[in-house]
Parts: sequence; C-alpha cells; structure tokens
Amino acid sequence: MSGARIVVAARDWIGTPYVHQSAVRAAGCDCLGLVRGVWREVYGQEPEAVPAYSMDWSEPQGEERLWDAALRHLRPKEPAQAVAGDVLLFRMRQGAVAKHLGIMSHEGSDARFIHAYSRHGVVENALSAPWRCRVVACFEFPEEIL
Repeated sequence: MSGARIVVAARDWIGTPYVHQSAVRAAGCDCLGLVRGVWREVYGQEPEAVPAYSMDWSEPQGEERLWDAALRHLRPKEPAQAVAGDVLLFRMRQGAVAKHLGIMSHEGSDARFIHAYSRHGVVENALSAPWRCRVVACFEFPEEIL
C-alpha cells in the first residue's frame, strides 16, 4: 500500500473532533477510529468488528489489546524504519499499556504524524522528542488484504 495514499486519507481527517470509540470523518473519532477510518477509505471494509473499549485500554489488566490488534492486521517493522503512511503505537507513560496510535505523515528531521488527541481532535504534530520517546512499535499497512 502506498504510504502517500495513506497520508492523503489521514489528512482528510484533520479537524475531526475527538469522540471516544467513534470512527466517522468530520463527525468524531479517537486515535483507533482514525486508523479504522483510513483503513476503510483505502481497503473498504474493516478487518474485524471492534468491541467496546474503555479509555484506559485494559491498563488495569496489563493487557496489550491495542498492540495485539495491530499485530493481527498490520505488518510490524522497527520504529527506526518508520516512513510516511506507517502506524505508530505509543506508550504514554512508563509501565502503562500502549494505548495511542498515530499515522506518520513525514519522516526525517522534520518528522510529523497525524493522530486524534483528546480535547484536540485530529491534528498533525511534529514527532518531537517527547513523542518519539513514547513510540514502542511501528506497523505498515499490508500491501493487500485477504
């Protein structure tokens, strides 16, 4: 799948308000909803039904549910190899489960990513040092889906 195509689709979501568990462009989404929405725009149907989830993403149980779901549908790669169109998974604090996603929109010294962030909606931000140090995994969209 072309990274440029993923980035174009993700940028169309910029300005969408933050709404937990939603995935509707211009109406509302969370970080997973952004990735789900881009998936639908690029591939059509989503790969699996998403069960209800809390904002803590199974943190009390210590389960990496978001990471496990990414491994089921996306192709893992080293975070240092991230390029535009790749999905970044963030651990927001040490010892917590990874529970934030973003889509890399530009790599290099001015790296940027698109994500849905609570109280901000879908935005494109610099992948600054505070964000970069929270990246725990990177995935690319599959070339094709079965």
